[in-house]
Amino acid sequence: MLSLALADSLPEWRVQPELLPAAADFVAQVVRDRYPGLHPPFHARWRHFVFDGVDLWARTGAARAWKTPAAQARAAFDLAITSVLLDAGAGADWRYTDASSGLTAARSEGLALASLRWFERGGLSADPREPLRADATVLRAIDAAAVDGAFQAGPQNPLQGSPGRAALLNALGAAVMAREDLFALADVPRPGGLFDALAARAVAGQIAAPLILEVLLDGLGPIWPNRPTLEGIALGDCWPHPAFDGAGPAQRFVPLHKLSQWLAYSLIEPLEAAGIAVTNVAGLTGLAEYRNGGLFVDTAVLVPREAAALSRMHDVADPFIVGWRALTVGLLDEIAPLVAARLGLEAGNFPLARVLEGGTWAAGRLIARQKRADGGPPIRISSDGTVF
Repeated sequence: MLSLALADSLPEWRVQPELLPAAADFVAQVVRDRYPGLHPPFHARWRHFVFDGVDLWARTGAARAWKTPAAQARAAFDLAITSVLLDAGAGADWRYTDASSGLTAARSEGLALASLRWFERGGLSADPREPLRADATVLRAIDAAAVDGAFQAGPQNPLQGSPGRAALLNALGAAVMAREDLFALADVPRPGGLFDALAARAVAGQIAAPLILEVLLDGLGPIWPNRPTLEGIALGDCWPHPAFDGAGPAQRFVPLHKLSQWLAYSLIEPLEAAGIAVTNVAGLTGLAEYRNGGLFVDTAVLVPREAAALSRMHDVADPFIVGWRALTVGLLDEIAPLVAARLGLEAGNFPLARVLEGGTWAAGRLIARQKRADGGPPIRISSDGTVF
């Protein structure tokens, strides 16, 4: 897709590569401001559980007497998987107020805080004695009212896509129950059972990050609603684009898998905490979401051929959106070494997972706030609560 755009062959988008160095300057400054030691962590859900320097999940975990490192990892997997799946865009007007800390948070941080507190209360557990777990039987029964209750949503505090979020948790529960080989090797079916499946695939105490994604796509592929299929296989966040007219149907799709890849990044830390080293993190791509994509639009690296396209509402399957997201992934690969160079670092020592966190995601949010009063993305997208 990026090659087509650079050849001026995409009907929806132009690329201005000469502006990429200036965008890299901006991202590098954001990294310096946020992480003066120039060592940001990986872009993962765990970052959104940290408020005012306090890691809320780490504090909860430290207060619990875990029977084994594997038991703690299963709980962390339960939380990460459900929280990531609940993370799609909340809308500009929604807020979550945390009674125990007094914190009020919005967007991804608010969704993370709300999902953490729901998890801690045992809202996803089938065992009152064990609140820190998510059971497939409970996930299958969640409805939009339960989501709204957990997220303090209502007419005065509207949350986008509550029915979609509930349906996604229902589908997760069904998928987990259908694949005991992935989710019930050491316990009743629960998302956290995926830890045992990945641990079984480790070789000499190591597992490659792309294998985490492969297992996730295998286990969670059926959960995504309204997604394309190919030969009876649900493709997830993978979309056709008219610019691709390859020899066969498979060559017409763009695989993006934003939430699945962010989840793969988010499972690295609990795996390593349980003693399993994760290798080849660079084997995962950048994330095709609206903060990274918004950065390139707001810095004019990406320009829609029709200016009015920025004021219209778009469906996630529109070629305009598929192209934007694909170009975002391609441009993240281009900007990452430029950012590392500006920080005086070797690209190999500053991988994309750190560039994202340091980084492009934060820079995309910052420039959105500078350009728009609500801090929203430059493109209007109709969200069902399962993509962005």
